[in-house]
Amino acid sequence: MSASFETRLKAQALGIGFDLAGITTLGPASTAPQFERWLADGMHGEMDYLRRGAELRQDTTRPEPGMRSALVVALDYGGRQPSGPIARYARGDDYPRVMWDMLESLLAWARNEWSASAAAGAEGKVASLRGRAYVDTGPILERDLARQAGLGWFGKNTMLIHPERGSFFFLGSLFLNAELTPDAPFADEHCGTCTRCLDACPTQAFTAPGVMDARRCLSYLTIELRGPLPEQYESALGDHLYGCDICQEVCPWNVKFASEPPREGPLAPRAALSVDDARSLALEWLAMDDADYRVRFKHSAMTRAKLDGLQRNARAVLSASRAP
Repeated sequence: MSASFETRLKAQALGIGFDLAGITTLGPASTAPQFERWLADGMHGEMDYLRRGAELRQDTTRPEPGMRSALVVALDYGGRQPSGPIARYARGDDYPRVMWDMLESLLAWARNEWSASAAAGAEGKVASLRGRAYVDTGPILERDLARQAGLGWFGKNTMLIHPERGSFFFLGSLFLNAELTPDAPFADEHCGTCTRCLDACPTQAFTAPGVMDARRCLSYLTIELRGPLPEQYESALGDHLYGCDICQEVCPWNVKFASEPPREGPLAPRAALSVDDARSLALEWLAMDDADYRVRFKHSAMTRAKLDGLQRNARAVLSASRAP
């Protein structure tokens, strides 16, 4: 108990499997004005859910009243996996479910630890610790929080990049009603003059360094977009059946620091989703009915595109390759 609660909390986060952990104070979101301009320019495409909660998104104390601090965590999903028709993040189980369970476990630990130290007169003003876990589940600018917690900088490809882990990781946060000592924000930017991510994008989705027009992004087109794919992007689809990792694959920080994929556990790549033969996979998807789809993609992030979306992508990939 000699270490501070903040130190113990971050150590526990790493101990249960997170790869990065930092603490920040909740308050006005520094990137909210840029985000609102991005929405106003229509770059979110059909993702109208991003417009909801605009007022809450301006300040991280608003989504859950009474919260004062956040523990921000990152969970690596393995950037050293080979390239393939499915983006690396989607080859295992659905990450929000996995991370939310981990954060709830961490919250239970934190409550017990806080109660014990408060009883001993070692902690602050809050008698009982309350919290709420967020993993893509609220009107929060996660990258903003992560940078404030010291977990990295915004790359030119819009990804949060850590100087020793690259960018192949998920973000989550645990909001707490206690005023904790924050870590120093990540103030530097280490992309320099490199433009590999911008140059490699097959659809020129980046309108400027750090600005992505989602309507052009292969991840948006193959996951979020409903209805037919725009003809002007079909030729750029290549073998991308679900998502795209190109702008991360070419990043020097990932080339040097990306980690191996988990060998076991919920984020371990499923064999059926780790194949490199897009044509065979596309034909399998076109042969699926609803029952097959529900079984095959149970607990998978790929249910976001729904069966119609997956089969649309399959037809487009086969058409682009001129396969019969």
